[in-house]
Parts: sequence; structure tokens; C-alpha cells
Amino acid sequence: MKPSVGECSVFVLSRGVVILFAVACGAAVANVYFSQPLLVTMGHDLAMSPALVGSVVTLTHVGYGLGLFFLVPLGDVADRRRLIVGQLLLLVVALAVVATAHTAAILLAGMAATGLLAVVTQTLVAFAASLAPPAERGRVVGLVTSGVVIGILLARTASGLMADLAGWRSVYLASASLSAVLALVLYRVLPRHGGAPPAPLRYGQLLRSTVSLFARERLLRLRALFGLLIFAAFSTLWSSVALPLSEAPYFLTHGAIGALGLIGVAGALAATVAGRLNDRGLSRRTTGIALALLAVSWLPLAFTRSSLWALAVGVILLDLAVQAVHVTNQTLIYALHPEAGSRLIGGYMVFYSIGSATGALAATSLYAVAGWGAVCALGAAFSCLGLALWACERARGRRVPVSPHAPCGSVT
Repeated sequence: MKPSVGECSVFVLSRGVVILFAVACGAAVANVYFSQPLLVTMGHDLAMSPALVGSVVTLTHVGYGLGLFFLVPLGDVADRRRLIVGQLLLLVVALAVVATAHTAAILLAGMAATGLLAVVTQTLVAFAASLAPPAERGRVVGLVTSGVVIGILLARTASGLMADLAGWRSVYLASASLSAVLALVLYRVLPRHGGAPPAPLRYGQLLRSTVSLFARERLLRLRALFGLLIFAAFSTLWSSVALPLSEAPYFLTHGAIGALGLIGVAGALAATVAGRLNDRGLSRRTTGIALALLAVSWLPLAFTRSSLWALAVGVILLDLAVQAVHVTNQTLIYALHPEAGSRLIGGYMVFYSIGSATGALAATSLYAVAGWGAVCALGAAFSCLGLALWACERARGRRVPVSPHAPCGSVT
């Protein structure tokens, strides 16, 4: 399905608009991760048991996963500008509920709703991809994803510092204010639709078509598995690293633990570079190198208790690797069916959410019974599974000829 001439000729995706997309994506996705350095404080404030406190992260990711399947595909049938603005305004309400919660039940409901609505990030990514010329799509997706990376990593820094200065509730009040401002700016700047006109589908048909895309497209299934494994490894680190850092010999504060995210911002560089490499047809090689780095990153991470330098090296390697694979995944799957971009990216990101929730739950549970070494072994296992899958697909690609009409790098 070709883009409508009117839309594409009127709206030009300038660098400034791409940066706006990146900022909005980062601000929205940060809401999923704000709570990680704040769990202990939240638990004390609302008299929550350790198990109930742990469910804050899990429920947020569950909400995010549900939003990916039930909300993101709407971008293929609705006015995307109104959809994005509407989700941001509802997100403001959810954040206000979290900020004013005085019982554990209200807090958990607010966190689930926050996760559900934070998927506006993926609607923005699909919108940006649809507006980009095909030859520059990897670069645009890389730049927008760099905003996602920075949002994820700086979420911990910002929430830790703000909690130390003004309490954990101030984090969510500030985010609600920022989301409201972004909703107004995006409404004024964005066009109504992307490169392809909306699909004439009812909601039930839309959801069924998301499932059928997975049934038809092997590349989508493969890249979704890569996404699940890399984000399971990512979440294994970031959902549990605060635990050893808050104990002997470090006893770091919220702000100090959150500042660790600044080191990982190097992952934003990987996002932009990976996008450019994909535009040059090097997606297979980029994926393999990144997965190898992901597996190697757990070696320095294993020495976290004895060296913060080792932790820093491991964080940089892990974030570079995860974001390089993630950008490559998104660019390749969007190229399969640009007219179904929201469904493709939403469906793919469901596996991201499953991986993130699995890594968070497994890592925190494992740390309680076996310590940091076991957590690193778990992260290394997820990483090595991804590398083994890539190696198997690479070997298969050598045996099976690639269609000249297939997207570049579509085998692996």
C-alpha cells in the first residue's frame, strides 16, 4: 500500500521533529522505570511487604505488555496524532493517581495503568518510521530509539535524585506535568497520519491481524525471540543491581544508584550507529557482534561487589549490545509491511515486555536465595541463548537462498 501523496508532500520529517519524537518517547517510557530505585521507600511509606513491593515493577510491565497488544495496533487505523495526545493525557491521570496514592491497592492500580499507557512510546516509534523515507528509516528509528534508551536509563537517575530531595511522590508529579506539556506540543506539531493511510479494519480484525502477521512472517518471529532474550538480560541487570549496591561495602543512596544510568547512556550511541548500519545492509553482522558483546558483558558485571569500575564496563557493554539489536529488530520488521507498522512494532514489543518481566522476576527472586553471582549467571544464560539462536540462523541462511525481494538482512 503506497503512501498518500497529500500527506507525504505536506509534512517533512525534519531533524527537529525527530528529536521531538525522541524526547517524547524517552519521557513516556521513563515512567515504566522510575520505581526501580524507589521500591524500598515506597514500601516503607505505604507499609508494603517485600513481596508486594516487588509486584510494583511486575504490574507495571504487565500493564505495558497489555498496552502493546491492545493499544499500539490502533495506530494503523486511527488518527495517530489524536491517539498519541489522548494516551498522553490519560497517562497524566494515571501518574497523578500514583503520586497521590495512600494505600498499596491504589498505588498498584496506578502503576498498572501507567504501564498500560506508557506504550504511547511505541506508537511514536511506528509513527516516526512511517514518516521517514525508506533509505533513511534505520537512521530515524535509531535516533528515536536513542531517546527511548536515554529515557530508560536516566529514569533511574532522575527518580533517585528527586526522591532524595523531595520524596518519591515528586517524581510522578513532575512526570505528569511533563507529559501534559508534551501532549500540547505534539498536537500542534504532528500530522494526522504517517506514510500509509489507515487500514479499514475493525478493532477485533485489527487484533487478529496482529496474530496472523506472526503466523506468516518468520523474520518477525525470529526478531521477537531476539527481543525477548536481550530484554530479559537487560532487565536481569537493571531490576536487581540496586540490591548489591545498597548493601555492604557500598551502601549507596538512591541518587548514587540512579546515577549509574548515566554510564549506560552510551547505549544511545549504539542505537544511532546500528540504525545507520542497517541502512547499509549490515543488519546480520550488527546483530551477531552485539549479541557477542552482550554475552561478554556479564564477565565484568560478575565483579560488581569488588569493583565499581567492573560494573561500569559491564553496563556500557550490555547497553550498547541491547540497543544495537533492538534498533536492528525494529527497522527490519517495519520494512516487512509498512502499512501495518504499529501492529508489527506493538507485537514485537509484547515479547520485549515478556522478557523484561521475566528478567525482573527471576533476578530479584534469585538474588534473595543465591546472591549476585547467580543473577549474573542468569543474565549470561539469556545472552548466550540469543547468540546461539543467531548462530543457528546464520548457518541456516548459508543453506537457504534469500529471495531478491526480501528485506536486506531478513535472514537473521
